[in-house]
Amino acid sequence: MSFLVVTLLSALLIAVILGFSLLRGRKTREPAAAYDLRVYREQLASVDRDLARGVIGEADADRVRTEISRRILAADAQIQAGTERAGPPRWATVAAFAAIALIVVGGAMGMYRQMGAAGLPDQPLTLRLENAEALRAERPTQAEAEAEAEAPPAQLPQLDENYANLLNQLRETVEARPDDLQGHILLAQHEANAGNFPAAYKAQQRVIELSGEAAPADAYSHLAEMMILSVGGYVSPEAEEALRQALHRDPHHGPAQYYLGQMMVQVGRPDIGYRIWVDALRDAPVGAPWGEAIRAQLDELAFRAGVFNAPNIPPASGPSQDDIDAAAALTPEERQEMIKGMVDQLSDRLATEGGSPEDWARLIAALGVLGEGQRAIDIKNEAMSVFAGNTEALEIIDAAALQAGIAQ
Repeated sequence: MSFLVVTLLSALLIAVILGFSLLRGRKTREPAAAYDLRVYREQLASVDRDLARGVIGEADADRVRTEISRRILAADAQIQAGTERAGPPRWATVAAFAAIALIVVGGAMGMYRQMGAAGLPDQPLTLRLENAEALRAERPTQAEAEAEAEAPPAQLPQLDENYANLLNQLRETVEARPDDLQGHILLAQHEANAGNFPAAYKAQQRVIELSGEAAPADAYSHLAEMMILSVGGYVSPEAEEALRQALHRDPHHGPAQYYLGQMMVQVGRPDIGYRIWVDALRDAPVGAPWGEAIRAQLDELAFRAGVFNAPNIPPASGPSQDDIDAAAALTPEERQEMIKGMVDQLSDRLATEGGSPEDWARLIAALGVLGEGQRAIDIKNEAMSVFAGNTEALEIIDAAALQAGIAQ
C-alpha cells in the first residue's frame, strides 16, 4: 500500500471521527430547561432535609419551597412548549461535517502533492545505499563535467591589461621550461586568480608531478579545489582522488575534509558527509573559511542525515594570525611568558568547562615543553580519571604523556 493511500485513509478516518462527534452531540443534546428542572428538584429535596435537621425554620422552608416550585413550573412549561432550541438544525450539522471532510482529506492530499513525491516507489535503506554507491561509481568524470559546464562557454573575468600581459609572459615562460617547479606553482596560483580554473588545475597537476612523493597535502587539496571550482562545485572522481591523497598525507586537513563531505552529499550519502564535517569542525582553527562554511550548512545537513541531536561545536580556541604575528616580534622571554599564559588559559578552561581528549593531550604536551613535569603528571592523572573506561581517549592521553616525557 502506497504512502499516498495511507495518508488519505488516515485523513478520512479523522474526518469520520469528527463528524460522528458532531452528529452524536446533536442527538444527545437536551434543552437547558431540562437540566434546570433536575437542579430545582434536588434543591427542593434539600430543603426538606435541612428542615428535618433544624437548620432552617418552618416559615423559611415554606418560602423557599414556594420559590423553587415556581421555577419548576416555569421550566416544565418551557419544555412542554418546546421554546428551548435543541441545537443547530440537521442541515447545518451535515454541512459542517462535509466541510471538515473536505478540509482534512483535500488538505492532506493537496499538501502531499506539493511537498511529497506522489508515485515514487518505496525506497528502503538498503536500496538507497545501493543507489548512492551506483551514483558515486557512475558519476561524470572531470572532462565530462567540464564539457557540460562549458556549454555555453564560460566567460572569464576581465583582467587589468598589465596583469594580463604578465600572465601571458608567465605562460610562455612555463611552456618553454616544463620542468620549472616554481614556475608551475606561480602559474597555478595566477591562473586561479584570473578565474581560469581548468588551466590552474592543469598547472597544479604538473606541480605534483615535479614534486613526486614530496608533494604535501596542500598541493593535492589545491588541485582538488581548482577542479571543483572549474565545474561549479561538482566533485568528480579525479577531484575525489586528489582529496584522498591530501587526507592520506594529513588526515585532519580541513579544506580536503570540507570538499570530501560535500562530495558525499552529492552522491546521496549525507550521513557520511555529516560525520566528516563534524570531525573537520572539531579541529577547525579560529577564522578558518572552510570552518565557517561548514557551520553555515551543518544544521541543514544534519536534518538530511537524520540527526536530530546535533552537537553544538563551539569555535576552536587557538591563536589568531594577529597573535602569531605579534609573537614573532617578541623576545624569547616575552614569548615564553605568552606561551605560559595560553597554557594557563587552556588549563582553566578544562578545569571549569571540560574538553575533548585532544585538548587534555595538548595541555600535557605543552606543560612538558615548558618543563613543568609535575604539573603535567597531575594533569595526566586528572585526565585519566575523566576519561576512565574510554580506551581511545586514554590512548591519546598516553601518547601526549610520552611526548611530554612523563610516561610511567
